[in-house]
Amino acid sequence: MKRQSINFVQISTLLVLVLALGYLAWVGYGAIPQPEPTPTPEPVLVFEGESALALAEKQCDFGPRPTGSAAGWSTGDWIIEQLETAGWSVETDEFEWNGAPVRNIIARAGEGVPILVGAHYDTRLVADQDPDPTLRNVPILGGNDGASGAAVLLELARVLDVEALPNQVWLVFFDAEDNGRIEGWDWALGSTHLAENLETPPAAMILVDMVGDANQSLPYEMNSHPLLREQIWSLAADLGYGDVFIPEPGPALTDDHLPFAQRGVPAVDIIDFDYPFWHTTSDTCDKLSADSLARVGRVLEAYLEQGKLQEILPQLDETRHVE
Repeated sequence: MKRQSINFVQISTLLVLVLALGYLAWVGYGAIPQPEPTPTPEPVLVFEGESALALAEKQCDFGPRPTGSAAGWSTGDWIIEQLETAGWSVETDEFEWNGAPVRNIIARAGEGVPILVGAHYDTRLVADQDPDPTLRNVPILGGNDGASGAAVLLELARVLDVEALPNQVWLVFFDAEDNGRIEGWDWALGSTHLAENLETPPAAMILVDMVGDANQSLPYEMNSHPLLREQIWSLAADLGYGDVFIPEPGPALTDDHLPFAQRGVPAVDIIDFDYPFWHTTSDTCDKLSADSLARVGRVLEAYLEQGKLQEILPQLDETRHVE
């Protein structure tokens, strides 16, 4: 009996000691500072609105730039030079319309699934919406309707990290967009020609048009692909631009995105159509805002560098159709 009693006491003491040591170890571990989880860094966006504004002003320095004009061709030459200097591979898509040479400019960088970001760089032949009837046969300068979208693309060409792009990016400068309702012409001629003749279409297309207005308002364009549109507007809200990228119905427009949408390419138009100087002689660069250009440019910069297209590509593939 005595030996059994001693063994029981020893075992009980040992058990209490083990439990006490375990408790002290647990308490001690809890007192050790634990590393905080590393937060996901905010994207560093380097698109500069002032630089984009200077690029728009440079285009306007050429004067009105209607399709087939010497000024329009010189502007195209300058755009090509800017793109090549920035390290992009450049080619052209050329044809003739109504006796005028037409030239689309295509710049490519990166590898993988292609996404097209486009803007037109031509300006309208006549200011047929000018409040002064005597000016309605004068060509427009196109500070917003022509220069602003092209300026955003040129600044993107400068700032995008082409070695780190998760997709192949096409920056496309469309000619012959803006002469609809003029005899012998139509809307979106350059983009139609390119969409018809591409051997491999892009996985998606984003158009920027008339995006420089100081009083910027960008509601949904209703001929745009809903899923792609909502994703871009959601990203804009995340970047703090939800008061400008307004997720509410806006106009349904014939623009350079439509020829791609009609051929099964998910396409979206980022456009501020609430612009009082549209197709008038007052559409000049003094109406533009560096902040407005920066908002649009940074949304596109973030979208392209973060590979946002990959997140919705399976759903986009399911919704492709040709009209």
